This record gives sequence, C-alpha cells and structure tokens, in this order.
Amino acid sequence: MNILVVGAGGREHAIGWKINESPKCDELFFAPGNAGTSEIGINLDIKVDDFNGLKEAIVSNNIKMVVVGPEDPLVKGLIDFIEEDEELKGCMTIGPRKSGAMLEGSKDFSKAFMARHGVPTAKSKTIDKDNLDEGFSFLDGLSSPYVLKADGLAAGKGVIITSDLGEAKNTLKDMILDQKFGAASAKVVIEEFLSGIELSVFVLTDGHNYKILPEAKDYKRIGEGDKGPNTGGMGAISPVPFAHDGFLQKVEDKVVYPTLKGLEEDGIFYQGFIFIGLMNVDGEPYVIEYNVRMGDPETEVVMPRIKSDLVELLEATATGQLDSIDLHIDERTAATVMLVSEGYPGSYAKGHSISGLDMTKDTVVFHAGTKVVDGQTTTNGGRVIACTGLGVDMKEALKKSYAAVKTIDWPGKNYRSDIGFDL
Repeated sequence: MNILVVGAGGREHAIGWKINESPKCDELFFAPGNAGTSEIGINLDIKVDDFNGLKEAIVSNNIKMVVVGPEDPLVKGLIDFIEEDEELKGCMTIGPRKSGAMLEGSKDFSKAFMARHGVPTAKSKTIDKDNLDEGFSFLDGLSSPYVLKADGLAAGKGVIITSDLGEAKNTLKDMILDQKFGAASAKVVIEEFLSGIELSVFVLTDGHNYKILPEAKDYKRIGEGDKGPNTGGMGAISPVPFAHDGFLQKVEDKVVYPTLKGLEEDGIFYQGFIFIGLMNVDGEPYVIEYNVRMGDPETEVVMPRIKSDLVELLEATATGQLDSIDLHIDERTAATVMLVSEGYPGSYAKGHSISGLDMTKDTVVFHAGTKVVDGQTTTNGGRVIACTGLGVDMKEALKKSYAAVKTIDWPGKNYRSDIGFDL
C-alpha cells in the first residue's frame, strides 16, 4: 500500500524509516518531509495543517494509510477531516480524533481527565483572568519550585518553572493578562512540583487493545548536566535502567490501563499513539503530561528497537485488531544524540552546508531540521540531525552515536556530550 507520513522532523523520518522496512509499503510519501525523508520516500510540499492539500495528495497518490506525526494537525482535527470525507473512505488513519487530541491540546482538560479516572498526577489548579487571585493564593500554599503551564499548545515553550514565589506570581500575570504565549496561556495550570526522575512511556492503541512500546528518557536542557533553557530534546536513551519490570507493571496498572479505560468511559474513540510523560517519585509513577503522538527525539530510539513490522502494527491499529499482532523488541540499548544549530533554542542561522553524512558507520542518522538546496543538504532548523547507535549496553550505543556526531559537521554545530550521564 501507499503510505503518507505527515510532518517534517526527526520523529517523522524515524517513523518513515521503520515503515520503509516493511514489504507492505509500496510507495512512501512525506508532507512536507526533509532532506533525510527524501532519500527513502517522496516529499510533498504541503504544510501539515493544509487539510485540502493533504486530501488532494491522498487521492492523487492512491494513499491507503496516513500516519500523523505532530500534534498541531491532530488538535486541529485532521483525522476527523479524513474520516468524514466521502472521497477519502477506505484510507486508514493513525492518530486520534480532535476529541482525543484534547489530551495534549489542553492541559486543563488532561488534568481533569486524570482526576476523573484516578490517574496519579501532581495536584493542580487552573487559573484564568477571572480567578487570578485564587492563583496567587494557590501558589502561596505550594512549596518551591513552582510550575506554570500554558493550557494550550505553545510549541513546547509553555512551561515555566521558578523557585521564586514573586517571579511565579508575576509570570502567572504575564501569561494570562499580557498573553505571554498568546491564546495558549489564556488559561494557566499551576502544578505542584514533583521531584524524581523523568521517563517517557509510549502506547499504541486501536481503541480497545494496546501495545506498550519501548520506554525512553530524553534530555531537554541545552547545557551539560541538564543546565540552561529547555529545548525540544538534545538526546534520548532506551531502555531506561531504572524502569525495571516492577516499575513498568505499576505504570501499566496505575496509568496505562486507567487512561485507556477512561477514554472509553468518556466516549472518546482513540486510535494511535499516546505518549505518557512520567515522573518516578520514590518508585511510584506520576503523570506529568499526555502527548497524542510519539515524542521527539524519543522516536529515534524507540523505532530502532521495534523488531516487528511497523506497517502490520499500524494496520492492526487502524482496523481494531491490535490484539492479533505480537510486538517483538530488540533487547539492545539505543542512544541518540541531537546535533543542533548554534544559538538554539534562541535565534539561529539556517542554510549551512552539512558535511560527513555519507561517512558515518554503525549509526542510523535521522534528519530533523534539514533541507536540500542545489543538491546540497543544509541546516533548516534548530535541531538538525539525530545520530542513533545500538549496542549491548548504553556505553556501546553512545560510543557509536558520538562517533557519528564527530563525523557530521557544519559551522556552529552544537551538541551535548553527556547524554545518559545520570543513568
């Protein structure tokens, strides 16, 4: 069958790379894709939220499956659009409808969902311009540090953590009254800070059955030792050493099962990936957030560890038969290191020529922010390339990743040399 992956980042390249291994995939398309995806499929110059453009591509290219990578088109209702269009009948979709995408689209919605269905999470309160004073009082009752989250999508930048109470109150006011994050922060969720170790758990569900994919841990801060501003992710490791069978059983019993049961109870039919951002607090899992798609750069370590045919898994997801498929996982460790542009996550230049891409060994190179200009692969984003190595342990996997990191180059290339340091 012909398959379309919607998106342009490292996550979409990794998903497409795994799809491309399947004999069930005839032609592979990306919209809009990047320099790396053009090597394994056909890039279509269509934005992820151009629903009519995507429809035209689905029809003209006889596409039978659409896999949606990023959250924005899901929250805007791309799956509903495809399912409700008579001309697109028979096209399988991987991703939740708009109702399910609210788990990521609104922090207030997801916190209320967790409370309603007994999913363990930090205590919180939702504030808007009409109850700002209640927000100040709630902050007074919390211990430092203070966590403020924009309710809506803010391109990964809507979370503020500060140890200063005065700064927390001023930031709350700035977010709501001065629209620090635009409409996304018209409402703000104030949360109790959870102290522990983070990890990400990924679930694939057909609406009733589910498979738990390999877990991963990503590294968000730009600087060594987890210092400096948050980024979209500087690297990731899978499996996570502290996530032993006992802890992961708690995650399934206390988080995964209640989440999926809760969706059914609320009448939300959900087919696709659920990313569960967790905190391990003294051996107990607490949910920090839901995402309604795979994470990035975690996808770049999860996909290489899946030994099963991904297209078979996705087809079973779309047809409600996920219980009939066995999921086989590679026992080896995967490690990815992200190469980023100088200045990221602040302002950065684009258009630098990238060298060394054809000289890497024992590593899978996933493109994130790249573009082909006059036959040359160039930088086209803040996060540019993810280098993923597989090894018998984390040390071997990282050794392979960093060998590729040192081979690939462009002016101002930056990366963290301590991925996995805390494990």
